[in-house]
Amino acid sequence: MKRQLAFSFDFKRCTGCMACVVACQDQKNIHEGGQISLRTVAGFEKGPYPARPACMSMACMHCGDAPCLMTCPTGALARHPENGVVYVNPDICIGCRSCALACPFGAPKFTADGKMVKCDFCHVRVENGLQPACVHTCTTGALQFGDIDALNQTKSRDAAVKIVKAAELYES
Repeated sequence: MKRQLAFSFDFKRCTGCMACVVACQDQKNIHEGGQISLRTVAGFEKGPYPARPACMSMACMHCGDAPCLMTCPTGALARHPENGVVYVNPDICIGCRSCALACPFGAPKFTADGKMVKCDFCHVRVENGLQPACVHTCTTGALQFGDIDALNQTKSRDAAVKIVKAAELYES
């Protein structure tokens, strides 16, 4: 595998507006009464009392050791050799839902005909130099997308800057 694509999420920036969910549904033409969403936004409370509301936007994590891949009896799930994207071939999916049982993130969803669907990073958009619809639509920049090594490097640099600033405040 040449590289691993990934999402990065900053819950401090997410407002819970659901634009990422709507963009995903629109991009994938998923309009079955709003029953299926390949991306979900969950609310939770953060911090000590009085807790502050926060949100978490989640979709398929395209895990390096994807349990869904290992449990699919037909091989309908596969990993793209160039970018690590875990994708589904609906033509050979039998709708057994073993992938859903194995996935710790609840990423596999099922259409009315019983076939599995999941996030594929909007591969057509990405192949044409665009960001996935959810990332493109995120107005606060809470969602980022790219090579996992570059995203990790950015997160590490940001964390190091915060540590240095905290140390400077402590020494003052």
